[in-house]
Amino acid sequence: MKPPLASVTYLIIGLVIFGLGEALLITAGVGVSPWTLFAEGMTNITDWSLGFATFVISSSVLVLWIPLKRTPGIGTILNAIIIALVLEYVLPFLPTFEAYFANALLALVGVLVTGFGGAIYLVANLGPGPRDGLMTGLQAITHQPIALVRMFLELTVVAVGWTLGGTLGLGTVFFALGIGPAMAIGMQILQLRRTGR
Repeated sequence: MKPPLASVTYLIIGLVIFGLGEALLITAGVGVSPWTLFAEGMTNITDWSLGFATFVISSSVLVLWIPLKRTPGIGTILNAIIIALVLEYVLPFLPTFEAYFANALLALVGVLVTGFGGAIYLVANLGPGPRDGLMTGLQAITHQPIALVRMFLELTVVAVGWTLGGTLGLGTVFFALGIGPAMAIGMQILQLRRTGR
């Protein structure tokens, strides 16, 4: 089946905004999201750019879907490509600040932007992101609570990324605590817009 044009448009817009939020979090320099922390660590042991490292990690996670019997959608594939491209080409143009408070505020804005992009992406409903599919696949075979599986995955990539020199800090805490509420707020805004209230 061909997905509706509106859904694909939502998907692309959501992924670009999601990637922009991640880029703001990175440029703030006070800590990044767990999987980006892992990608940063990878750049420290390779000659890869952050965008390419992100793409390689996403692609590797998709390979792990095979034994888990997960099926990617168009959203899954575009997730791996678009977020990597945004990080590759937008990061050099983002502002940086000297003051820690300004960078902390930028990190907070990054989490909010990421959450809103994630909400738009979910509305498109064209397939989970690579990491979400890995999470649900592992949950299906381990029969553990989804929250426990997610925590295990994210703590694992944080530990590996930090060991490899990724940026662990306040931004990481902001992301861990704020991404859920930020996405929920984004979903509410989109719902209000749909109902015309």
